[in-house]
Amino acid sequence: MEQWIHFFIQEIKNTTLLEWLGAGFGIAQVLFAKINKVWLYPTGIVSVVISIYIFITNGLYAESILNGYYLVMSIYGWWFWVYKRDVVPLPVTRTTRQEWKTVLAIVIGGFLILFLVLKFFTNSVVPVMDAFVSATAWAGMWLLARRKLENWILLNISNAVAIPLLFYKQLPLYAVLTIFLFVVAILGFFEWKRSIETEKNDSSGNKKAVGDFSKAV
Repeated sequence: MEQWIHFFIQEIKNTTLLEWLGAGFGIAQVLFAKINKVWLYPTGIVSVVISIYIFITNGLYAESILNGYYLVMSIYGWWFWVYKRDVVPLPVTRTTRQEWKTVLAIVIGGFLILFLVLKFFTNSVVPVMDAFVSATAWAGMWLLARRKLENWILLNISNAVAIPLLFYKQLPLYAVLTIFLFVVAILGFFEWKRSIETEKNDSSGNKKAVGDFSKAV
């Protein structure tokens, strides 16, 4: 245990300023998102731009592509926040059987494409883990866009593999950030689950009230 602590401290000492900035802005993005502030988007954009560069220079090409997607969605989210805030969001629901088939297709198809590209067209030394992290994250984000409860499960499967991968690539701050996101995803899952149960109870209550009113009439 002491050896691991010494190793971690040494890795932190060797961390570059750019990595500190990338991880710092990433944490700021999550905190701003938690309190529902628009600053989550500019901090997120800075974080992913830095992260793309760091991941490319460390041979995590699929992760850099994934962050490219985050960049596009951050820009879109910022625009949507400013011009479309009055739009009612989709309700949180559970993933249907048909949607699970789509999730499986995204994971398998995304993994195979990324693995083959990384294996034969790049110098990546971790094509399997890099491809898996991004493929499962893509599926999670697809569910997230549809406000599906199980998006948190897919995102945490991705996070669980990303944590040791980032430590292996000597990016301890990004590994710690991912651990933080792992915890946030667990909290998000239970919060969304409560939202579904509340909506279900409210709906049942409204139906019962309508039924009682009809009997009274």
